[in-house]
Amino acid sequence: MPLPQLLVGKVAAITGGLTGIGRAIALEYLRHGAKVSISHLGGSKEDDLLAALQKDVNEIEAGADKTRFLAVAGDISLPDTGREFVAKTVEKFGRLDVFVSNAGVCQFAEFLELEPPLLNHTISTNLSGAFYATQAAARQMALTQSPPGGSIIGVSSISALVGGGRQTHYTPTKAGVLSLMQSCAVALGKYGIRCNALLPGTIRTQLNDADMADPTKRTYMEGRIPLGRLGQPPDLAGPAVFLACEELSSYVTGAQILVDGGLFVNLQ
Repeated sequence: MPLPQLLVGKVAAITGGLTGIGRAIALEYLRHGAKVSISHLGGSKEDDLLAALQKDVNEIEAGADKTRFLAVAGDISLPDTGREFVAKTVEKFGRLDVFVSNAGVCQFAEFLELEPPLLNHTISTNLSGAFYATQAAARQMALTQSPPGGSIIGVSSISALVGGGRQTHYTPTKAGVLSLMQSCAVALGKYGIRCNALLPGTIRTQLNDADMADPTKRTYMEGRIPLGRLGQPPDLAGPAVFLACEELSSYVTGAQILVDGGLFVNLQ
């Protein structure tokens, strides 16, 4: 039995919405009646991905007003990209109610062999990019539209809470996203803006496909998860709808929601 639409009339913007978790959230928001914009890096290598996403969008909007989706290209690590993404979203849809800072990169590397280019790229995308884009969204929600307010969701990671031997450049950025959402909850509460973090566990996306292709490692990871399976991007979509929906989460801000199948608490 389908759920009632919970986001009718809302405008949502999602960074990194072309693949993985961002894509799943974008499609679920559309199913719940929202108008949705996504950002993606751009370039011809993404043409097939964009076409596939547009096909799914069209199926959701079949028979309806096909004006609820926008894709904007740009490198989220650059300060201007977040501002332009928010501006184009508002230009098309009139306001911004929900912002999901999801864009990120994850490339495993040994700590003693890690070189500055990979470190800098990871920080500038995962943390600096999240800051710039979140700030742009917050300025729109707080200072430009009437009434003010909205929901900002930062996609952090279970890696914000635990270490990873080949993730020494990655885990600090995800801890930073969690901390950013906590501080923004304090800074933006007076504007009616709620800020929360989603912390995915081991989710099968394009970022970890190569790592999870090893059957031994995959079996080991599945054995550590109480629910007995790796996560899939749609597993994050429901929690993202909850945090976007004012009626369900109006008093939730500064929170972190683990979406990990129980991995974090399984210490035995």
